[in-house]
Amino acid sequence: MQTTHTQLEVIYTAEQIAERVVAMGAEISRDYAGERIILVGVLKGASIFLSDLARAITLDCTFDFVAISSYGRGLRSSGAVKLIKDLDHSIEHRHVILVEDILDTGLTLAYLRGLLLQQEPASLRIATLLDKPARRLQKIEADYVGFSLPNLFVVGYGMDYAERYRNLPNICLMPPEAPEE
Repeated sequence: MQTTHTQLEVIYTAEQIAERVVAMGAEISRDYAGERIILVGVLKGASIFLSDLARAITLDCTFDFVAISSYGRGLRSSGAVKLIKDLDHSIEHRHVILVEDILDTGLTLAYLRGLLLQQEPASLRIATLLDKPARRLQKIEADYVGFSLPNLFVVGYGMDYAERYRNLPNICLMPPEAPEE
Protein backbone atom coordinates (compact mmCIF):
# COMPACT_ATOMS: atom_id res chain seq x y z
CA MET A 1 0.00 0.00 0.00
CA GLN A 2 1.41 3.38 -1.01
CA THR A 3 0.95 6.37 1.29
CA THR A 4 0.04 9.48 -0.70
CA HIS A 5 0.81 13.02 0.36
CA THR A 6 -2.88 13.86 0.75
CA GLN A 7 -3.32 11.05 3.30
CA LEU A 8 -0.77 12.52 5.70
CA GLU A 9 -1.93 14.47 8.75
CA VAL A 10 -0.52 18.02 8.82
CA ILE A 11 1.23 18.92 12.09
CA TYR A 12 2.57 22.36 11.02
CA THR A 13 1.37 24.21 7.92
CA ALA A 14 3.67 25.97 5.48
CA GLU A 15 2.35 29.29 6.84
CA GLN A 16 3.13 28.35 10.46
CA ILE A 17 6.62 27.22 9.47
CA ALA A 18 7.31 30.40 7.47
CA GLU A 19 6.19 32.62 10.34
CA ARG A 20 8.36 30.78 12.86
CA VAL A 21 11.43 30.73 10.58
CA VAL A 22 11.16 34.52 10.06
CA ALA A 23 11.01 34.99 13.85
CA MET A 24 14.07 32.76 14.30
CA GLY A 25 15.95 34.77 11.64
CA ALA A 26 15.10 38.01 13.45
CA GLU A 27 16.32 36.54 16.75
CA ILE A 28 19.62 35.43 15.20
CA SER A 29 20.01 38.84 13.52
CA ARG A 30 19.57 40.56 16.90
CA ASP A 31 21.94 38.18 18.71
CA TYR A 32 24.70 38.62 16.13
CA ALA A 33 24.14 42.28 15.23
CA GLY A 34 27.20 43.65 13.43
CA GLU A 35 28.81 40.21 13.04
CA ARG A 36 29.31 37.89 10.08
CA ILE A 37 28.04 34.36 10.58
CA ILE A 38 28.27 31.03 8.82
CA LEU A 39 25.32 28.67 8.79
CA VAL A 40 26.33 25.01 8.72
CA GLY A 41 23.46 22.88 7.46
CA VAL A 42 23.12 19.19 8.05
CA LEU A 43 22.23 17.49 4.75
CA LYS A 44 19.80 16.56 3.49
CA GLY A 45 17.04 17.29 5.95
CA ALA A 46 18.03 20.83 6.94
CA SER A 47 18.52 22.14 3.39
CA ILE A 48 15.07 23.70 2.99
CA PHE A 49 15.05 25.08 6.54
CA LEU A 50 18.55 26.55 6.07
CA SER A 51 17.53 28.22 2.80
CA ASP A 52 14.52 29.91 4.38
CA LEU A 53 16.42 30.79 7.58
CA ALA A 54 19.29 32.34 5.61
CA ARG A 55 16.83 34.61 3.78
CA ALA A 56 15.29 35.63 7.12
CA ILE A 57 18.67 36.69 8.57
CA THR A 58 19.55 40.33 7.89
CA LEU A 59 23.28 39.91 8.50
CA ASP A 60 26.19 39.05 6.26
CA CYS A 61 26.09 35.28 6.30
CA THR A 62 27.43 32.41 4.29
CA PHE A 63 26.68 28.74 4.52
CA ASP A 64 28.31 25.38 4.23
CA PHE A 65 27.06 21.83 4.65
CA VAL A 66 27.95 18.59 6.36
CA ALA A 67 26.33 15.23 5.75
CA ILE A 68 25.76 12.69 8.48
CA SER A 69 24.17 9.28 8.45
CA SER A 70 22.24 7.99 11.46
CA TYR A 71 18.84 6.82 10.23
CA GLY A 72 19.41 4.77 7.13
CA ARG A 73 16.06 4.02 5.52
CA GLY A 74 13.97 3.10 8.60
CA LEU A 75 11.81 4.90 11.10
CA ARG A 76 14.34 4.71 13.93
CA SER A 77 17.88 5.99 14.32
CA SER A 78 20.55 3.33 14.02
CA GLY A 79 22.38 5.01 16.92
CA ALA A 80 25.63 5.11 14.93
CA VAL A 81 26.65 8.48 13.54
CA LYS A 82 28.92 8.68 10.51
CA LEU A 83 30.32 11.78 8.76
CA ILE A 84 29.69 11.47 5.02
CA LYS A 85 30.58 15.03 3.91
CA ASP A 86 32.78 17.49 5.82
CA LEU A 87 32.84 21.29 5.56
CA ASP A 88 34.31 22.85 2.44
CA HIS A 89 35.73 25.88 4.28
CA SER A 90 37.39 26.62 7.61
CA ILE A 91 35.21 27.88 10.46
CA GLU A 92 38.14 28.88 12.65
CA HIS A 93 37.39 32.17 14.47
CA ARG A 94 33.98 32.40 12.76
CA HIS A 95 30.55 32.70 14.37
CA VAL A 96 28.86 29.41 13.47
CA ILE A 97 25.24 28.34 13.69
CA LEU A 98 24.73 24.63 13.19
CA VAL A 99 21.37 24.24 11.42
CA GLU A 100 19.45 20.97 11.80
CA ASP A 101 15.94 19.95 10.83
CA ILE A 102 15.20 18.02 14.02
CA LEU A 103 16.89 17.57 17.40
CA ASP A 104 15.85 14.10 18.44
CA THR A 105 18.15 11.79 20.44
CA GLY A 106 20.92 14.38 20.31
CA LEU A 107 23.46 11.85 19.08
CA THR A 108 23.99 13.53 15.71
CA LEU A 109 24.20 17.09 17.05
CA ALA A 110 26.46 16.11 19.97
CA TYR A 111 28.79 14.40 17.50
CA LEU A 112 28.75 17.38 15.12
CA ARG A 113 29.18 19.93 17.91
CA GLY A 114 32.29 18.07 19.06
CA LEU A 115 33.72 17.98 15.53
CA LEU A 116 33.03 21.67 14.90
CA LEU A 117 34.41 22.82 18.27
CA GLN A 118 37.73 21.16 17.34
CA GLN A 119 38.01 23.76 14.57
CA GLU A 120 37.94 26.61 17.14
CA PRO A 121 35.03 28.76 15.94
CA ALA A 122 34.54 32.14 17.63
CA SER A 123 31.14 30.85 18.76
CA LEU A 124 28.93 27.87 18.03
CA ARG A 125 25.17 27.81 18.45
CA ILE A 126 22.51 25.39 17.27
CA ALA A 127 19.30 26.18 15.39
CA THR A 128 16.75 23.42 14.92
CA LEU A 129 13.35 23.58 13.33
CA LEU A 130 11.96 20.80 15.52
CA ASP A 131 12.95 19.72 19.01
CA LYS A 132 11.85 16.36 20.46
CA PRO A 133 13.14 16.54 24.06
CA ALA A 134 11.37 13.30 25.09
CA ARG A 135 13.77 11.32 22.86
CA ARG A 136 17.01 12.89 24.10
CA LEU A 137 19.86 10.47 24.85
CA GLN A 138 22.65 13.09 24.82
CA LYS A 139 22.59 16.21 26.98
CA ILE A 140 22.34 18.87 24.27
CA GLU A 141 19.97 21.78 23.74
CA ALA A 142 19.40 24.06 20.78
CA ASP A 143 19.83 27.83 21.10
CA TYR A 144 17.11 28.52 18.52
CA VAL A 145 14.07 26.24 18.28
CA GLY A 146 11.23 26.45 15.79
CA PHE A 147 8.76 24.08 17.42
CA SER A 148 8.83 21.58 20.27
CA LEU A 149 7.34 18.28 19.19
CA PRO A 150 6.23 15.15 21.06
CA ASN A 151 7.68 11.79 20.08
CA LEU A 152 6.23 11.64 16.56
CA PHE A 153 7.86 10.65 13.28
CA VAL A 154 7.32 13.52 10.85
CA VAL A 155 8.09 14.19 7.20
CA GLY A 156 8.01 17.19 4.90
CA TYR A 157 9.85 20.51 4.67
CA GLY A 158 13.10 18.61 4.03
CA MET A 159 12.47 15.70 6.39
CA ASP A 160 12.02 12.29 4.85
CA TYR A 161 11.03 8.70 5.19
CA ALA A 162 13.27 6.53 2.99
CA GLU A 163 14.19 9.68 0.98
CA ARG A 164 10.50 10.41 0.24
CA TYR A 165 8.28 13.33 1.28
CA ARG A 166 11.07 15.96 1.56
CA ASN A 167 9.23 18.16 -0.94
CA LEU A 168 6.07 18.57 1.13
CA PRO A 169 5.52 22.22 2.13
CA ASN A 170 3.95 21.18 5.45
CA ILE A 171 5.33 19.05 8.26
CA CYS A 172 3.20 15.93 8.43
CA LEU A 173 2.83 12.91 10.67
CA MET A 174 4.17 9.72 9.14
CA PRO A 175 1.66 6.97 9.88
CA PRO A 176 3.04 4.11 12.02
CA GLU A 177 1.85 1.54 9.47
CA ALA A 178 4.16 3.00 6.80
CA PRO A 179 5.63 0.15 4.77
CA GLU A 180 9.34 -0.56 5.03
CA GLU A 181 10.97 -0.34 1.59
